[in-house]
Amino acid sequence: MSIENLLRNPDFLAGMCGLGAFAVVILIWTALMESDPLPARIKNVLQRKSELREAERRKKLSRRAGIARASLMKQVVQKLKLAQGKKIDELRLKLARAGYRSRDTMFAFLFMKLAMPVGLAFAAFFFVFVVHAIKLKHPALGFPIVMFFGILGLALPDLFIKNQSQKREKVLHKAMPDALDLLVICAEAGLSLDASFDRVSREIGQGCPELAEEIGLTSVELNFLPDRSKALQNLADRVPLPGVMALTNTLIQTEKYGTPLAQSLRVLSGEMREERIMAAEAKAAKLPATLTVPMILFILPPLFIVLLGPAIIKVSAVMK
Repeated sequence: MSIENLLRNPDFLAGMCGLGAFAVVILIWTALMESDPLPARIKNVLQRKSELREAERRKKLSRRAGIARASLMKQVVQKLKLAQGKKIDELRLKLARAGYRSRDTMFAFLFMKLAMPVGLAFAAFFFVFVVHAIKLKHPALGFPIVMFFGILGLALPDLFIKNQSQKREKVLHKAMPDALDLLVICAEAGLSLDASFDRVSREIGQGCPELAEEIGLTSVELNFLPDRSKALQNLADRVPLPGVMALTNTLIQTEKYGTPLAQSLRVLSGEMREERIMAAEAKAAKLPATLTVPMILFILPPLFIVLLGPAIIKVSAVMK
């Protein structure tokens, strides 16, 4: 049967129309029927819950391991009575300036002060006298090497804390002018000193977490300590920067004599801004003297080679 005869057949046309109508009904039904998202959501929730449980389990295991290590260090330090004496307060302040305020950190530092010299001295003794990694003419020369590594191990914890303190002070020094400007704005808006410190700590939390932590701790101490000047003095002790010391002195005088807070902070902000400008001008003035040695060593020799090289080549060619 040809296609033309098939198209003229009424039964075929009726069947095709019925098939098309059935397809349209199926499409409309699938479009209007909403699939139940509950099983997929339940599956995602269960999967997320299992991930959170696994993360919490790992966190607990790491916390337990950290507590076990801290307790071991604490027991060693307490048995040897290293955490006694008047220097413990100085050590705690030194660690606080480096950003370590936990009591376990103090025990860890004292334990490292004990373990590092012994460990490095034993390692040097092993490599010098047992493995013979360093060939010496006289065996007695190995003892100064062992002593050197022991002294190095004794000084490494202090060097590490000093390095961390210097890095932290640089970060705090860069963020202090912005924090002081925010403090001026809060004081001019009518906020009290406690509320100003709390607001500034929340505002600069993303830009400088270190300074936000110090200001937030000062805000807590202002609310709880009976002597408010003690809280401000603690801030100056934890952050030994000239700007912070000037700020704490200004705030102590404001609390003592009742001078306007906003006016005092604005004057201090202007002084710190002028100090930053003077420091930048001083660095710019030192730049020519600083560039003298690199210019003599790295710029003038290539310049002489470029300028005098062709003439020297021509003179040598003529002389030949």
